[in-house]
Amino acid sequence: MKAKAYLAGVALAALCAAGLGSTAAQAQTVLKFGHVGEPGSLFEASAKEFARCANEALGDKGEVQVFGSSQLGNDQELLQKLKLGQVQFSLPSSVMSSVSDTFGVFEMPYIIQDRDHIKRVSMEMGDVFQEAAGEKGYRILAFWENGFRNVTNNTRPIVKPEDLQGIKLRTPKGAWRVKMFQAYGANPTPMAFSEVFTALQTGVIDGQENPLAQIWSAKFPEVQKYLSMTGHVYTPGYILTSQQQYESWPDDIKSVVDDCAVSTQDFVYDHAAQLDNDLVGKIQEMGTEVNEADKQAFIDASGAIYDEFANSVEGGQELVDRIQALAQGS
Repeated sequence: MKAKAYLAGVALAALCAAGLGSTAAQAQTVLKFGHVGEPGSLFEASAKEFARCANEALGDKGEVQVFGSSQLGNDQELLQKLKLGQVQFSLPSSVMSSVSDTFGVFEMPYIIQDRDHIKRVSMEMGDVFQEAAGEKGYRILAFWENGFRNVTNNTRPIVKPEDLQGIKLRTPKGAWRVKMFQAYGANPTPMAFSEVFTALQTGVIDGQENPLAQIWSAKFPEVQKYLSMTGHVYTPGYILTSQQQYESWPDDIKSVVDDCAVSTQDFVYDHAAQLDNDLVGKIQEMGTEVNEADKQAFIDASGAIYDEFANSVEGGQELVDRIQALAQGS
C-alpha cells in the first residue's frame, strides 16, 4: 500500500510539474505592450494595429496584448519595466530625450517640417538613434508618431512667445522642453501625462502642450479655454523593446515583430494626419477657442536653445545640420 501511495504521489507531482511547465511556457508567449495613450488616442490606434498585424502572423506562437491609459505605468516606469522584462513593448516619445541626449534633437523647435521630412530622417538617420538607444539597453523597432504639439491653457490665447509669460505649463519630463518654454517666458512644470487632467481641473497648472490627438483623447478641452496652434515641436513615437528581450526571442518571433513594427508606420502617419484634420473642429465644438500662433515669432525666439544643444551635446550641431538638410523637398 505504501509503495502504491508513493507511486501515486510521484505521478501526481509529475502531472503538477507538467502543468506548471505548460503554464510557464504559455506565459512566455504573451507580449505585453504598455503605453500612456487614452482611448481614442493615436497611441491606442497605433498599438492596436501593431497587435492585429503581429497576432495574425504569430498564430499560436504568441499574442501581443495592449494595455493603454498608463495601466502598466507611466513612460518612465515603462522604460524600467522593459529592462526588467515585465513589459515587452512601450511607446515612449519625449521621454527618450532623458534616455540619451541624442534624442533631444527632436526637442528643437520646428526642426521637423512635416511627415515626409520625418520619414526621411528615420530612413537616413535611423542607425544614429538605434545606436543611442542600444547604448542604454533598448532597441527601436520603428519610428511611429506622437505628433505636432500645440498649447492649451486657461489664461489667454498664445500668439507670440511673450504671451506665455508666467503661465504654469505642464511639460513632459525632458530637460530640453523645459529649457525651451523657460526661454519663451513660461513656467514649465514637468509632470506625468496621467496626472495632467486633474492638475488642469484643479488649477495646479494653467495649461499643457501636446498633439491634437492626445489633447482630444485625454479630454483636455473639458478643462481648457484656449487652444493655440503653435506646432512648436514634432515628437516621434518609438515602438521600443529592450535589447536583452529582443535577443531572447526566437527568429520567427523577431521577424514578425520587426515586420509589423515597420509596416504599421504608414498606418500611424495616415491616421495621425486624419486626426489633425478632424479634431480642430471637434475641439471648437467643445467650447475651446482656437487661434493660429505666429510661428515665425517662435522660431525667432528659439536661437538660444539651438545654440545650447549644439554646444552642450556631443555631435549636437551635426545632428541638427543633418536633419535640417533632409527637410529639402518637404
